[in-house]
Amino acid sequence: MSGEAKNSTGLAAKLDKKRKRQAEASSSSKQSKPEAPNKSSGGGAPEEPKNKKRKGGKGKKDKNDETDKPKAIRGEPLEKERKGISVDEAIGKMDGRLLADHFVQKAKRHNKEITAVELEDLSVPDSAFLDTSSFTSSRTLEKLPDFLKAFTPTGVKLSDSSEKKGTPHTIVVSSAGLRAADVVRALRTFSTKESPIGKLFAKHIKLEEAKQFLERARVGIGAGTPARISDLIASGSLKLDELKRIVIDGSYVDQKQRGIFDMKETHLPLLQLLTRPELRERYGAKEKKIEILVF
Repeated sequence: MSGEAKNSTGLAAKLDKKRKRQAEASSSSKQSKPEAPNKSSGGGAPEEPKNKKRKGGKGKKDKNDETDKPKAIRGEPLEKERKGISVDEAIGKMDGRLLADHFVQKAKRHNKEITAVELEDLSVPDSAFLDTSSFTSSRTLEKLPDFLKAFTPTGVKLSDSSEKKGTPHTIVVSSAGLRAADVVRALRTFSTKESPIGKLFAKHIKLEEAKQFLERARVGIGAGTPARISDLIASGSLKLDELKRIVIDGSYVDQKQRGIFDMKETHLPLLQLLTRPELRERYGAKEKKIEILVF
């Protein structure tokens, strides 16, 4: 009995020693294991961010990916397209008094040294203008035929023309030859074989060619630029005996947002044309009256 007790006690002591060694080995292993690098300590390689964009995966777009592209490519309208600017609608809302003042103010702006006498010579009287503010449609080129019809007396055909060669009843004045060519195309509805629309501009048409055309053709409507029209009047080829109306293509603005009143090289020739003595004396007259319509 005493032998069995001794064996039991010895076995227990051995188990205790074994557990102690295992515990010490475990503690030593934990102390010798290197610690994970701390982000804030700067030691070792930094931990990869969890939300880092993966190659080929979905992630937040680079800010410059879109903003560096032109607006048209991004699908946004350009400034001009956004505002829809191709005509100056304000011009059509002016009556004769406002238009006359508008012409004078533009003349002052283009020539700051102009004298009072010179300004008076270039001033168009209020009575010259026909109020067209009742025309509420947009003043785009395709509406020009409707505009002319709206202010033509009932029973009068715009396609008619005088038997006299080169004697129009209507002249449309534009800022440039290319625009005048577009006006000619827009007015083809009034063109006939006997009376085509007169091309009164210098673009691809020499002065002598224009003079020859007017001397052999009947013209009801002519479209051109201020300087060329003045030259044709001075030459005697363009006759004003039956002229009823001068239509100024005033609402149109080009790609640089400039209209016929905004450029000195077009506004001054326009005023010189409108204030020619043979025209000025017929503004507001009872007989052979000429009216200015601003489209």
